[in-house]
Amino acid sequence: MTSTVPPDFPGLWAQGVPWRDYLRPEMEYLDLWRGSFERVVIPEWASAAFAKTPLARLLVLAADWCGDAVNTVPVLAGLAERVPGLELRVLERDQFPLVMARYLSDGSRSIPIAIALDDRWNELGHWGPRPAPLQAWMQANKATIPTPRRYAYARKWYAQDRGETALRELLELVKGER
Repeated sequence: MTSTVPPDFPGLWAQGVPWRDYLRPEMEYLDLWRGSFERVVIPEWASAAFAKTPLARLLVLAADWCGDAVNTVPVLAGLAERVPGLELRVLERDQFPLVMARYLSDGSRSIPIAIALDDRWNELGHWGPRPAPLQAWMQANKATIPTPRRYAYARKWYAQDRGETALRELLELVKGER
């Protein structure tokens, strides 16, 4: 059962790691994370649209080993660097089990989860763990396509989408359209 008491977002934020500090030498997949971030291009429409929303902070649950996180979190970090007044911090999923329990996806501890907060620490909503079209495909094919082939499909999907769908879905969320 998920708690109805809102998390202590200021306290969690204080424990979160700024994006540039999240990329640390001991990460097993550091080169992949860096490479993903170096390829991020935030479309002008996205930075202009997000600048007009109440979004002030993104608190993201992630983990080094997560392929969905390595494809999405760098896009969110790029957005935070591009939009004035928007900040991003990362929480390691396994170090914050109560937070993760609040944001389960169909009962699963799937990540990344991006919690959108305004400047008064109010939750505007949360996004994740995947863009909706990819999540629907993964769920529909879970029983029939072996895991390695599903993840190969996901990698190709992310490479073609370049974060566009995640940005559009997050924008709908913070504008209250989703």
